Amino acid sequence: MTAIATKTRERLLDVARQLFASNGVERTTMNDIATASDKGRRTIYTYFKNKKEIYDAVIEREADAIVKRFRDIVYSDLEPVEMLRAYIRARFDVVDETIKASATSQLISYLTLDYKRLERIRRLAVEKERGLYKAMIDKGIERGVFDPHQGSIIPAIHQMLFQGVDYCHLRGDYKDIGTDPASFREDTIEFITKTLVIRHD
Repeated sequence: MTAIATKTRERLLDVARQLFASNGVERTTMNDIATASDKGRRTIYTYFKNKKEIYDAVIEREADAIVKRFRDIVYSDLEPVEMLRAYIRARFDVVDETIKASATSQLISYLTLDYKRLERIRRLAVEKERGLYKAMIDKGIERGVFDPHQGSIIPAIHQMLFQGVDYCHLRGDYKDIGTDPASFREDTIEFITKTLVIRHD
């Protein structure tokens, strides 16, 4: 794909995302996207077969943007402990930003109407994140900072923990577990860090 073609495709996705957020997926038509993007219907169909394909591409792009944040941390020059802390903070930030976006946009609620498709994309994003998380843990183990046994266990704990975080954030309530978002964030960072780092008593 040429640079111009890539730019055009990204423009169409930007416009589609805005329309999905303001009008809802069901109420947005290919004509709406064509008009708002100043492109003809023929141009849109050059890149996407139908609205569902645009919808998929919008969600996949959002997932890729999230994964990129984690990738940038994992392949940075940070020391293992600081890298781990930065990674967990970024994971919390992603949840925070998603909830804040949904408070001013209907996009998240409309996306859940196509749950099976969204779930498939979510699993793909989780799989990519799992690989990055493992790469980060492996770096710490290779440098003698992280405990190998704990390193083999913590990725699964991390994934289950953040499923709970996502749920609590969506509900906007941490009272059931006797804490608040800020405290839980810091407690989680400390727990995972202390679990992984080898103690030199």
